Amino acid sequence: MSKKKKRTRSQRKNEITKGIFTVLEKEPSKTFNYKQISAKLGITDTHDRNELIKRLGQLKANDRILEEEKGKFRKKPSLHTYLTGTVDLTTSGNAYIIIDDMDDDVFVPYNRLNKALHGDTVEIFLKPKRKGKKAEGEISKVIERKKTSYVGIVDKQKTFAFVRPSDPRMYTDIFVPVEKLKEAEDGDKVLVDLGEWPDNADSPYGEVTQILGKPGEHNTEIHSILAEYGLPYEFPYEVEQFANTLDTSIKESEIAKRRDMRDVLTFTIDPKDAKDFDDALSFQKLENGNYEIGIHIADVSHYLQPNTILEDEAYERATSVYLVDRVVPMLPEVLSNNACSLRPNEEKYTFSAIFEMDSNANLINQWFGRTVINSNERFAYEEAQHIIESGKRMIPDNISIRNSGYNVSDEIVEATLTFNKLAKIMRKQRMDDGAISFDKIEVRFNLSENNEPEGVYFKEAKDANKLIEEFMLLANKKVAEFIGKQKKTFVYRIHDEPDEEKLMALNGVISRFGHSIDLKDKKSLNNSLNQLLKDVKGKKEQNLVDTLTIRSMSKAIYTTENIGHYGLGFEYYTHFTSPIRRYPDVMVHRLLQYYLDGGKPPKEMVYEEKCKHSSSMEILAASAERDSIKYMQIKFMQNHKDSEFLGVISGVTEWGIYVEIVENKCEGMVRISDIKDDYYTFDEKQYAIIGERTNRMYQLGDEVYVMVKNTDLVKRHLDFSLIGKKSNTILE
Repeated sequence: MSKKKKRTRSQRKNEITKGIFTVLEKEPSKTFNYKQISAKLGITDTHDRNELIKRLGQLKANDRILEEEKGKFRKKPSLHTYLTGTVDLTTSGNAYIIIDDMDDDVFVPYNRLNKALHGDTVEIFLKPKRKGKKAEGEISKVIERKKTSYVGIVDKQKTFAFVRPSDPRMYTDIFVPVEKLKEAEDGDKVLVDLGEWPDNADSPYGEVTQILGKPGEHNTEIHSILAEYGLPYEFPYEVEQFANTLDTSIKESEIAKRRDMRDVLTFTIDPKDAKDFDDALSFQKLENGNYEIGIHIADVSHYLQPNTILEDEAYERATSVYLVDRVVPMLPEVLSNNACSLRPNEEKYTFSAIFEMDSNANLINQWFGRTVINSNERFAYEEAQHIIESGKRMIPDNISIRNSGYNVSDEIVEATLTFNKLAKIMRKQRMDDGAISFDKIEVRFNLSENNEPEGVYFKEAKDANKLIEEFMLLANKKVAEFIGKQKKTFVYRIHDEPDEEKLMALNGVISRFGHSIDLKDKKSLNNSLNQLLKDVKGKKEQNLVDTLTIRSMSKAIYTTENIGHYGLGFEYYTHFTSPIRRYPDVMVHRLLQYYLDGGKPPKEMVYEEKCKHSSSMEILAASAERDSIKYMQIKFMQNHKDSEFLGVISGVTEWGIYVEIVENKCEGMVRISDIKDDYYTFDEKQYAIIGERTNRMYQLGDEVYVMVKNTDLVKRHLDFSLIGKKSNTILE
């Protein structure tokens, strides 16, 4: 993109913060109000001025600047440079401290960590910067621990034990007195809470809080993944009891307060193995020839009331976690799989977005509010896809989720085909408006009853999936737009513009496969990204390019400050459609009903904190999901140790190359020390390792043959032996 491209949210924030310090440091004895600072920085935009006011308040709260009089600020005098940041520990034991408002991270060698651990918030003393050198510092104080519990393996002695943490960035064992082992035996995998770390001790003290089991056993490893991220795998007894005592019956008095849609044709389309159904579509033709389409979402907020232990638990979890073999739900089963699940032929309370549309998918009218429905049918995606492709009523035995073939009604066939037609129009319009089409391959496993992986398959989004996606996007967009245009406190799902440096790096990688992206402007970029994702579909490099493209994008987050959703091309966007599995959707339902009832906007700060928590929990859940897939990939590859596989080099580091197997997407490492035909060194600029004697190069994107060398379920490592390069790779 050109230099004139719109600045991202984080770039604006950093520029304004730097500007504040520039003004205050230039005249350190003077005080300035926000108007004077705005004038000196040439800020005239209302949004940037509001950001400046917010940053002044945050810098004052963090003791970075002084407020001499109300609204008048000046530089804080200091004899030494102390800053606050977050520890990013490397596997080598050294750390980088990430500091807001600094372009470069501060390097801290392992002998100056002063007992700080990965993710901790710390105070550092910044050393005078030497010419040509990176900023360096020493940690002076741990302000807050990021993690206070670790998963590890017990090494038991007579009167004490050490727990060896599984996290490779945890550089010390944890000392546990024998009376605090909780009956853990030598070799057990446990969860241990950190206690004090005396000045004269090499290791922190700890206490075992949970015995996870024997390393390598399936449940032990899955529970370990959850424990590593602080995610629960069961509900506290009192929460289950509270949920089980809720009155989940459908009452006439409550129906009277809602729009009654029980007689309207309604059905759900979900994965065939789904246990909760939180969205349904309704369809009816109007006398004027238009369609009334309802997007009905489980009314979780009817049962999940504030100031209850159930509410506290849902908020803390913030999301359901989808592991390779199970779902860890946000809500107890009595709600997630029963009361709130829109099962067929059962009356359910819902929160709905209802749209009148014409045959060209133009929106004529909209309505939001609480409803009651009775779903006529439950379909799997495969069944809906069959209707779309054949236009026939009969669903054959081989794809039916019922015991035998099934005849659907003419009305459902018509509704499904109409939904599909409208969805394709809406999707095309989104693409024309600048949305990016990410259809990344998702790896799934066929599991036995004992959770042994019997095969790998890839989840592909077909028209039936895209049909549901488009109507959910429509509901999310229109709800956000409805509140957003009223300028009221709300929960948005935002996605910032991508970082230009990451896009340039992406261009460098994909050029090796004969692809490119156009960085001239936003429209050119988005068009070329969509073309790239289309061009690689079905090719060996698809998963690599899809992954790298997603990594070049900013991360979507929840916030009360709307900047739009770049990837979807929407000016307003929220999450309204999955309250069974996402807490932000519950907040959106509550706020929407509150405003429909005439309520005045609540304070943004309260909701911003909840948004930050929800975004953080989403990241943890995604990390746990990735780790569970990695675990199952390793388990799968244990049974293929004598097989040769074709793979694509998906990553290159100073210690080796990562290879993704083409046929099953399992990724493992070839250690540089295991390649014996030459001495190889890492070339960062070429994304390659190069042999010093032969000049042989193994580069990102090359096709190579590998065999499984080692599988370690406990450490979740998959090591390959390199057989050699495929002779007809792109670069040869």
